Amino acid sequence: MTFHELGLNKPILRALAEQGYEAPSPIQEQAIPPALEGRDVLGCAQTGTGKTCAFAAPILQRLSAGRQQKGRAIRALILTPTRELALQIHENFTAYGRYLPLRATVIFGGVGQGPQVDQLKRGVDILVATPGRLCDLYQQKLLDFSALEIFVLDEADRMLDMGFIHDVRKILQWLPAKKQTLFFSATMPPEVTHLVDTLLQNPARVAVDPVSSPVEIIDQQIYFVDRGNKSKLLASLIREPAVKNALVFTRTKHGANKVAGDLVKAGITAAAIHGNKSQTARQQALSDFKVGRIKVLVATDIAARGLDIEELTHVFNYNLPEVPETYVHRIGRTGRAGRGGTAVSFCDSSEKPCLTDIQRLLGRTIPVVEDHPWPMELFDPPARDSRGRPVNPEDAEARSAAKARHRQRTAAEKTAAEPHKAKPQQEPSPVPQERKRRRRGHRNSATLEDALTAAAPAQPEKAATEFRHPDPLAGDTIMDATARLLAPRSRPAGEKRTNRDNNRGRQKKSTPPAPEPILAPKRASGAPVPTQKTNRSRRNQRGTPPDLRRSSQKDSTEQPSLMKPYYISHD
Repeated sequence: MTFHELGLNKPILRALAEQGYEAPSPIQEQAIPPALEGRDVLGCAQTGTGKTCAFAAPILQRLSAGRQQKGRAIRALILTPTRELALQIHENFTAYGRYLPLRATVIFGGVGQGPQVDQLKRGVDILVATPGRLCDLYQQKLLDFSALEIFVLDEADRMLDMGFIHDVRKILQWLPAKKQTLFFSATMPPEVTHLVDTLLQNPARVAVDPVSSPVEIIDQQIYFVDRGNKSKLLASLIREPAVKNALVFTRTKHGANKVAGDLVKAGITAAAIHGNKSQTARQQALSDFKVGRIKVLVATDIAARGLDIEELTHVFNYNLPEVPETYVHRIGRTGRAGRGGTAVSFCDSSEKPCLTDIQRLLGRTIPVVEDHPWPMELFDPPARDSRGRPVNPEDAEARSAAKARHRQRTAAEKTAAEPHKAKPQQEPSPVPQERKRRRRGHRNSATLEDALTAAAPAQPEKAATEFRHPDPLAGDTIMDATARLLAPRSRPAGEKRTNRDNNRGRQKKSTPPAPEPILAPKRASGAPVPTQKTNRSRRNQRGTPPDLRRSSQKDSTEQPSLMKPYYISHD
């Protein structure tokens, strides 16, 4: 059968031919016709068999044949679990639809949303997204699914298994009830089958191979080796001529960094990708691996789905996964598109239960390689915690490393904060005496006499007695206007007391005369009209200047000084 017989149009057939597609794979042959009819499809096939083309080609043909929405509203949504898979699907849509007037874009987390938002504002027909960034942009009211026609959930089992089930249910509430839904996955465990059935309506079920069946052409091997010798064995096997490039899977992020570092120390070019790496670093490492700049790519299970690397010769399971289906996804990175490949797995004493589960899923025993330089010598059972649960040494090492990094960050922050708490006092720099005097000019003096002396202008050298004038207000040395205002008026020796001074003392003791009564107009009979006494004269004096009031006291200089004990010399 050919793609033309499946009912695809000429622009898509031309693009597929340019990509090297000659005949459809089994999953494509069975999934494309019902998808073109608009039916829901549940496709289950082993990895590397072309599931992306199985849903991308029908979507492109249906959208190109339909009526173009005004403003390029989102008409198809493809939801994927990882960033790498989202980028790969977007590349496939771009390649398959290069001769169609459709626009596709991809959004994912780990990078700034600005460029992605700009593309959305320009309008897109097909949107490929990861759940986290999709929810963020929708809650910001930057997405509109009112015109959505097709919804695709790729790697459905992994999406649900990774904890995205709540996000998937939330997203389904935002989508129109009337739409076409396509589910594609490499495995379909029984625990998620009933959930998938509730999301699909009368789907066309496509199961090409038995559930969780690996590619038969992959050469699988198992090495029993102690945990401490895994890095040495890995470096030894990668140096063999048959290994052109290799993808190594580890259990933890810390383990991925450690293995990549050990390979670099052994003289092998390697890089690590995992969730703690920025999206830019992950894309750069993946790009370098695809073009051959590095020989080994070390990854966690985040890269087990969606990595499409042409002519990948070897896959190494540095740590066996606890979920048997994950093993299928890992080894499925090689042997793609009918090519051969080799999957090598390491197993220590604590991982034997995982190996048993994997072989039970595969239905056969993986061949064991016994002739190697580092055979297993430790056969102790796995350690268990206080509750009897097995403790994985990789997880314990990762937690210990995380605690060590936390202590280092705390110590670094504490060291950086110490100089701000207690700065050493610096020695005062030598400053000229005149500059010191100007800088301290506004400092308060201990006594008024010190203030008067400091404010005195420079005088020619004279005898010390000439500066001690009996009346401090008589000279030009007083600069404080407040002191001059409050000081008493002193008389020179021999001057007699005047009448003004005598009257001033008597006025202080005598009481002011009572104001004259104000007479009202007389009645017709001649008797005055009684009126109430007022203090109008006092109220009028409140706003009158002191010199114009009736009191003989004219200013505050005539009051007894309050500062006499502080600045008048008694010697």
